[in-house]
Amino acid sequence: MFDNVQHVIDQLEKHKYICSRDIATTIYLAMKMQKPVLVEGPAGVGKTDLGKCIALALNMELIRLQCYEGLDEAKALYEWEYAKQLLYTQILKDKLSQMLSNEDTLTDAINKLSEEEDVFFSDKFLIPRPILKAVASPSPAVLLIDEIDKSDSEFEAFLLEVLSDYQITIPEIGTIVAKHKPFVLLTSNNAREMSDALKRRCLHLYIDFPSKELEEKIIQIKVPECGSYLTSELIETVHRIRQLPLKKEPSISETLDWAKALSLLGCEVLKKESAIDTLNFILKYEKDIELVKKKSDDIFIH
Repeated sequence: MFDNVQHVIDQLEKHKYICSRDIATTIYLAMKMQKPVLVEGPAGVGKTDLGKCIALALNMELIRLQCYEGLDEAKALYEWEYAKQLLYTQILKDKLSQMLSNEDTLTDAINKLSEEEDVFFSDKFLIPRPILKAVASPSPAVLLIDEIDKSDSEFEAFLLEVLSDYQITIPEIGTIVAKHKPFVLLTSNNAREMSDALKRRCLHLYIDFPSKELEEKIIQIKVPECGSYLTSELIETVHRIRQLPLKKEPSISETLDWAKALSLLGCEVLKKESAIDTLNFILKYEKDIELVKKKSDDIFIH
């Protein structure tokens, strides 16, 4: 575990994740309090990477559940491998016939067969999904529930029980209680509002676009081939572009792509011509690109 807030910052930086002190403070306290963290913010600001880098920094297994509309308990918890059960039954057909041969009635045969039910509903036929994997893990794990806002409210309600008790009941087997509570990180791009019940169970963390200084440091670590002068100009330009009424503001990940592209083109300064030619690396809508082109004299220095 992390020793203190500064230890969080230092360890994540070793894995190329640059975080602010408020992010590090929330992560440190969440682990100490054994509370899940709901991380909200625009797409591309590093919410998912935060979970990945925490797992790397602490040498924990990362178990990821990608949410989507229609996600149900079977895909999140566990499933029975019915095809394997059927195959097993076919293989044991002769044995079953021998075992049931002395039973006089169908009821007796069913009762006899029910005594062997545990053979067919055991771990060997159970397919654990991410939440069960995290709860049953023999060592502490990081459970990343990604884009929870894309799931249905019914799934969110089911998740409340898991986050409260950290246990899962499988009717055929029994209740599995976590030996080690997983560190749970839920991410949301604010596609819909999360319920008050979910927010009550979690520490809340909002990750916004970083300051110029922090974003510059991110590029220096992630794209070292981008010179310091070009990096400084690029960050100034991105922050000016974010002030425009865009449909989608450039994210950190898109800024990194732009830095890599300009480096590959051999740019040492951010010239207007090269910048306009590569706007598609940071802007994903044609109307946004056209708007930046119209404002290019105010945005680009060279």
